[in-house]
Amino acid sequence: MSRAERGGFGRFFASEVGLMLGRRRNQIGLGILAVVPVIMAIAIRDSGGGLLGLVSANGVLVPLGSLTVEIAFFLPLAIALVAGDAVAGEANVGTLRYLLAVPVTRTRLLAVKFASIALGALIAVGLIAVVGLVAGAVSLGVGPMTTLSGSELSFAGSLGRLAIAVGYASLAMAAIGAIGLFISTLTEIPVVATISVMALVIISWILQALEQVAFLHPFLPTNYLSGFSGVLFDPIQWGEMASGLWYYGGVIVVFWLAAWAHFSSKDVTS
Repeated sequence: MSRAERGGFGRFFASEVGLMLGRRRNQIGLGILAVVPVIMAIAIRDSGGGLLGLVSANGVLVPLGSLTVEIAFFLPLAIALVAGDAVAGEANVGTLRYLLAVPVTRTRLLAVKFASIALGALIAVGLIAVVGLVAGAVSLGVGPMTTLSGSELSFAGSLGRLAIAVGYASLAMAAIGAIGLFISTLTEIPVVATISVMALVIISWILQALEQVAFLHPFLPTNYLSGFSGVLFDPIQWGEMASGLWYYGGVIVVFWLAAWAHFSSKDVTS
């Protein structure tokens, strides 16, 4: 890629990110994601005693707990909204044909679209982590973190665990986004793509709860979502996270290529 092409890619990417962050529904979605860790910090602070008392000295478990809660539904929904709008949104408002006439190759368009989705996933997960960390530190303190193995980690050490969880969760959400990008190339109605992604997530959770179809579990997109919980042990349990990294990396490659295969030969009329 020449310097001019890199510059064009960078400008296109910056424009796409600006549009993504400038949409009111995405801003509202980020706001909703940020509320959960605040509520969790207040609930833990006011509960006292019991199992929740284990986290009373270290606020890092607030963002970790928030990620565990939100990665089941709220985070996939936020990414589904962004991914569903990626190509279908352009077609819906009639700008896709003009965008490709800039000229922007279809490969570059899909690369930029996915890059912005992946960045959106990182922003969403990072926002939960930062808000949760601040709320947890203010409400609960910055003392040692007690792991599920019974050992204690320093506050700095627990921050490293949080960074690993953020990276893992961001990759998982980027994989959900890749599925959404593919579906977005199949329709010109963004809400159809969004609903399709969420239907896939919900059906995946249902199937995962059924032992009768246990053979399907390793192939479900929700199967490895909570893999980052391995950071709560000492030493870190890497087994499920390693499997999840391979799985979600593979999902990204397969569904981006599927989107490219379909979109590269699609007759764009809007």
